[in-house]
Amino acid sequence: MEEKKTFDKNSIIGFALIGLILIGVMYMNPNEDIVPEQDNTDQVETNTSTDPVSTSKQTPKRSQENGIASNLQDSVNSELARRDYGAFAYSALQDFAKDDAVTTIENEVIKLEISNKGGQIVEAKMKQYDTYKGNPVYLIKDGNANFNIEFETNDGRVINTSDLYFEPNLTTENGNQVLTMRAKVSDLEFLEFYYGLESEDYMMNFRIRSQGLNSVISSDQANLSWKVKVLRKAKSISYENRYTEIVYLYEDEKDDYTGQGDEAVEEDESIDWIAFKQHFFTSVLLTDTPFEKGKMTSLNLVQDEQIDTVFTKNFLAEVPLKLNNGEFSETMNWYHGPSDFDVLSSYERKLDEIVPLGWGLFGWINRYIFIPFFGFLSSSLPSYGLAIIVMTIVVRIVLSPITYKSYVSQAKMKVLKPEINEINEKFKDNAMKKQQETMKLYSKTGVSPLAGCIPALLQIPVFYALFQFFPSAFDLRQKGFLWADDLSSYDVIFEWDAYIPLVSFAYGNHVSLFPILASIAIFFYTQMTAGQNMQQSSQPGMPNMKVIMYFAPFIMLIFFNNYASGLSLYYFISNLITIGIMLVIKHVIIDDKKILAKIEEKKKKPKKKKGKIGQRFQQIMEQAAEQQKKKQEDKK
Repeated sequence: MEEKKTFDKNSIIGFALIGLILIGVMYMNPNEDIVPEQDNTDQVETNTSTDPVSTSKQTPKRSQENGIASNLQDSVNSELARRDYGAFAYSALQDFAKDDAVTTIENEVIKLEISNKGGQIVEAKMKQYDTYKGNPVYLIKDGNANFNIEFETNDGRVINTSDLYFEPNLTTENGNQVLTMRAKVSDLEFLEFYYGLESEDYMMNFRIRSQGLNSVISSDQANLSWKVKVLRKAKSISYENRYTEIVYLYEDEKDDYTGQGDEAVEEDESIDWIAFKQHFFTSVLLTDTPFEKGKMTSLNLVQDEQIDTVFTKNFLAEVPLKLNNGEFSETMNWYHGPSDFDVLSSYERKLDEIVPLGWGLFGWINRYIFIPFFGFLSSSLPSYGLAIIVMTIVVRIVLSPITYKSYVSQAKMKVLKPEINEINEKFKDNAMKKQQETMKLYSKTGVSPLAGCIPALLQIPVFYALFQFFPSAFDLRQKGFLWADDLSSYDVIFEWDAYIPLVSFAYGNHVSLFPILASIAIFFYTQMTAGQNMQQSSQPGMPNMKVIMYFAPFIMLIFFNNYASGLSLYYFISNLITIGIMLVIKHVIIDDKKILAKIEEKKKKPKKKKGKIGQRFQQIMEQAAEQQKKKQEDKK
């Protein structure tokens, strides 16, 4: 509670009255009544045993003294409460003003504890989910969250609701639990938090309203702040933290997030909801009337991933609340539950944007193809691992025509390799001429070195969509397959406790088998394709296939060691299937002799007239060749 440094006339008057009462008490207890301890003891014994009348005469006097003392204590307490809580001192003097008093509301899926101090949620427990250690999942627990509304009153005070005491009243409306928490100025003047929880629902109705406070509150705006230190719930700190961030919706349809920096701050206007998103769980504050603006701050708390960290990030959201004629009137909702795409999308508030499915085309593929298809497979097959394998097979079969076109292009380049080598040898001292002759050969034969890249580029949206899909698939959480205990986290075949410099930092303190298998499959796949593409690396601007052949498996081995084993399983199966498809294409479908015959036939056909772009390109090449030739002559 904060207080402005202003002259408090009421407090001085109160203390003056207390002083007068103390003087009065001293006056009513004169010095002659005070006798030595020995005499007082004898007198008490005498009065008690032989003089009942005297005893009865003393009773009214003592009762009067006790009443005065009690009134004095009440006055002192009242003045202290008024000093600390201002107009809300009334609530601080009631029986419910206890720091540890809580009221529980719950249904089949969630249990919430709301404290009398602050009227806020101090514990949010998921009933149907456990952490990787087997403990219940808590989104709020042990003081890791704070919800506060700050406003000014007419006596110059700054009131924080987290400091006030609220009176709880738990009732049932239409079979649903309803809890009202009231911080009172009087019986008819109060600030109320309303919590309404329906059966089997993670979404809770939440309202903030007041009654009779227009004569108490001086400002026309209050400031709401919501803070949560996110509790760790997954086995891999780095992996969980990568998907832990603040996500919010603004201007009706735009969504944004704070990202992964050590400290990230975002500010926007017209905020519809704010989500404190963890990897697989989230807390969301929604409003029916958009907040005028909002400031979201995310602070990374994981400084050393080798330490058994309790918290991952510190989230803070700050938004203004407009008062209506000095009264609160805000209708909101509060969600505490899983970051499950199906659950979030069912509320039709665009909460499914919380799940990171990828932007643009990638998100569209996940939303309308992979999520429904995987949902069908997982409900039809006995294992989520089998669902991943079947889904991978289907995807590879669908993409096989693209794989075929890519391989045909590689085969054409392989057939032309002798002629390309001849050109390289003939013009080894003239790079420009070598480039020109090579391009003429490609044009004459109808072969393009980029033809094999284009089909590969067409597969990127699918690959990236799946890269986003598997880490975000809530259904994979704590679902095992073969040696993997949890397909949403890394699998382990060997681990150690000691910190090994560089190794522990880049690779971790464990060995995952699925990334190793995927790396081996990628290595064999790149070896198969490198033989046909190796000559392309000699062309300017073409990638070095030897580097790619070893770099890709290495990245898979290191980078995916801490990733979801479901994703590594997908890449392993996908590359196995791709290798099989390419072997079939190579030995059954593709005939190098037929390809060579088509190329020779293409050479004999009349050369088509180039378009304007082609002509312009040829002119540029000729000019460049002339300049190169002139430079060589000048050197001589």
